[in-house]
Amino acid sequence: MTSALESPDAVTARAPAKVNLELFVGPLREDGFHSLSTVYQAVGIHDEVTAARADEWGCTVSGRDAERVPTNDSNLAIQAARALAERTGGQDPVHLSIHKEIPVAGGMAGGSADAAAALLACNALWETDLSREDLDAIAADIGSDVPFLLHGGTAVGSGRGELVTAVLAKGRYHWVFVPCTGSGLSTPTVYEAFDARTAGSEITDPVPSAALMSALRTGDPLELAPVLDNDLQPDAVGLQPQIGEIIEAAMGFGALAAIVSGSGPTVAILAGSTEGAIDVAVALTASGVAGDILRATGPVHGAHVLPTARLL
Repeated sequence: MTSALESPDAVTARAPAKVNLELFVGPLREDGFHSLSTVYQAVGIHDEVTAARADEWGCTVSGRDAERVPTNDSNLAIQAARALAERTGGQDPVHLSIHKEIPVAGGMAGGSADAAAALLACNALWETDLSREDLDAIAADIGSDVPFLLHGGTAVGSGRGELVTAVLAKGRYHWVFVPCTGSGLSTPTVYEAFDARTAGSEITDPVPSAALMSALRTGDPLELAPVLDNDLQPDAVGLQPQIGEIIEAAMGFGALAAIVSGSGPTVAILAGSTEGAIDVAVALTASGVAGDILRATGPVHGAHVLPTARLL
């Protein structure tokens, strides 16, 4: 019997964006990636992916920044669906319809969210019944953030970010996100700037900070704010100075903290309450510093199949 969570012809899954509460960058590994220690938090901005049976593989994109998202095999959702099909011995083609709310190339893992949602949608559509551990292994091959977005919540990422361990965390946190205008920042470009800035310095394998772990156990945003940290922030700001202006303005308008999300350019602003988040968002808009603002809370659940399919 087909469950209420899936359709014989189409399945829709939803996946959240992420913010890095902490991002420490270690030395370059033999595979070309840096070793990382990061603390992820999933936040309530979501993309949806509908996988529908089709005669050939395909992809369409709607919603935020849709024109900036590739619809060929470079799309991470397509890569995820094809990888799952190969892992399970070959499956009939699907057409993926992606509806975006997560900023593109903003350091919030929108492409990785689409991949996570595609994995769950196709897993349900094809009734492959892979375990979450099996899906994690496929996800890790697609991208460093994809495994976390399958899990959600708050978690430590190690390795290149793909090894995920849940964190004991309390509380609900209120975020304001300001996607910087322009074409975004290329993650490789930001890491190249980091490498140039730290050349000649001794860089050791990073570990999560005790201060952040302790703050998360309190559930108090006032404890969390001063320990948010991102090794890539100086490089992102250097490449796109507007980021620094937004951070400075947000702090002047009463934010508890403001930090670059991932490799940028989105600025993640921590507020103390719903009202505080609204006040900061309004002030940033009124001042002309930012016109495009998103609000969300975290942590939220990871990727999940929706009760009904929504064809876009």
